Amino acid sequence: MVGLKEELLKSIWHAFTALDLDRSGKVLSHNLCTVLNVPHDPVALEEHFRDDDEGPVSNQGYMPYLNKFILEKVQGNFDKVEFNRMCWTLCAKKNLSKSPLLISDEDAFKVWVIFNFLSEDKYPLIIVPEEIEYLLKKLTEAMGAGWQQEQFDHYKIALNTSREGLSAWELIDLIGSGQFSKGMDRQTVSMAINEVFNELILDVLKQGYMLKKGHKRKNWTERWFVLKPNVISYYVSEDLKDKKGDIILDGNCCVEALPDKDGKKCLFLIKCLDKSFEISASDKKKKQEWIQAIQSTVNLLRAGSPPPHKEARQKRKELRQKLLAEQEELERQMKELQTANENKQKELEAVRKQLEAAAARAAEEEKKRLQTQVELQDRFSLELEREKMVRQKMEEQVAQKSSELEQYLQRVSELEEMYKQLQEALEDEKQARQDEETVRKLQARLLEEESAKRAELEKWHLQQQQTIQMTEAEKQELENQRLIKEQALQAAMQQLEQLELERKEALEQYEEVKKKLETAANNTKSWKDKVAHHEGLIRLIEPGSKNPHLITNWGPAAFTEAELEQRQKSWKGKKATSE
Repeated sequence: MVGLKEELLKSIWHAFTALDLDRSGKVLSHNLCTVLNVPHDPVALEEHFRDDDEGPVSNQGYMPYLNKFILEKVQGNFDKVEFNRMCWTLCAKKNLSKSPLLISDEDAFKVWVIFNFLSEDKYPLIIVPEEIEYLLKKLTEAMGAGWQQEQFDHYKIALNTSREGLSAWELIDLIGSGQFSKGMDRQTVSMAINEVFNELILDVLKQGYMLKKGHKRKNWTERWFVLKPNVISYYVSEDLKDKKGDIILDGNCCVEALPDKDGKKCLFLIKCLDKSFEISASDKKKKQEWIQAIQSTVNLLRAGSPPPHKEARQKRKELRQKLLAEQEELERQMKELQTANENKQKELEAVRKQLEAAAARAAEEEKKRLQTQVELQDRFSLELEREKMVRQKMEEQVAQKSSELEQYLQRVSELEEMYKQLQEALEDEKQARQDEETVRKLQARLLEEESAKRAELEKWHLQQQQTIQMTEAEKQELENQRLIKEQALQAAMQQLEQLELERKEALEQYEEVKKKLETAANNTKSWKDKVAHHEGLIRLIEPGSKNPHLITNWGPAAFTEAELEQRQKSWKGKKATSE
């Protein structure tokens, strides 16, 4: 009864959701009681649909009434087709697609009933892709066409990306669109739907025309046989309008083949407890198919198993539930793994942050170290630059000192040369002193002449001083010109050629001045030589005593102190005599 209740609820759900419960709930309840052969309970019906706030008119409120006053009273003695047709009538107008379909309304009704049979036991009702594939395969097989698995796989992929399954109306649109029945006419599709409907909904395991032998008159009459899980019904024709009888099947029944007799072929016998039935098939193949189908049905009754299509549906559902449970378990494990992974990620993130902090500290320390290194490098560079400058200055000083040393050495060599000359002059002076003793008397006589000579000498001396002053002025002028030229050279490099000319002119002037200096020096030398030669008044400078030098008209160090004292006494005596 639980399975029957679930099947009834699916059809009722479609009708219930399609109606406005406040206006049509009473109609639905009344019709359900009628088609399900359940006694009416007007009091409970009015109580449920009264117009006040306590009347439970919602989906949840209607279910207790439906279960208590209708479904729990269902005995199974009702016409399933009429029940489904009543629910179909209430919901089809509102939900059936307005677009033209390749199937009739009757075929759409049968597809809707098949949907309720194959749909999942959860609301809102949907049929999953596996059941859609099962149904389409059954229809394709009934039409005698080949199943296009690749086409359905593409459709399944597109379906799974958007939702879990199809509703009843979407399934009707799919079959009515002819997507999986291309090349088939409407009649073939309708016959296939009817065949699948008979098998899945009406539990028709096999049907067809055969001859049946009568029990009273023993004549053979053609009948339309319909095999169901517990009964074989036979009718006048396949429209099922004129039923002639039933063969009740149970676990004690059996079926066996009979030899041909009385001109009838392909005979077989159905034995029941109270009666047996002789039947003749149209050919041996049909005979064997019917024997196997009846024997399989009897075996199922003995085992207490449901019909094959229901058992297959239950197995598919159990398999899906198992897969779903495995998937949920897998998802749970994945969540646990994900949680563990997240925890690991958090731990890794914490470790990463610690590493980043350590790296930041290391980077900061490295930065400080690099900064210190840069500072040390800068300081070292400055010290190196300073040392380089000091070394350059020292090199310049060394070069300067070297130059000065060279000049000093040159001066020393000049002084040594001069010393040699002085030595020679000293020898000459010694010789001159010897000669001086001889001419000393002559010098005394020539003192008076010396005054005249001294005047002349002073004149020459003044001329020499003037010449020297002129030479110094010219030197100063040349120095000024050189400074001006150096400033002009630094200020305007573009005037290099002009400065070169000026430098040449300056060199020419310098040569002239040099010539003048040489001339003046030669004049001075010639004058000194003349004086020394003629007068003997010039004495060479030689290293003498540390006593103060005495300067006379004859020049510095011309006489010794003793000689000068003697001369002074002589001059004083002459002066006293003259007075």
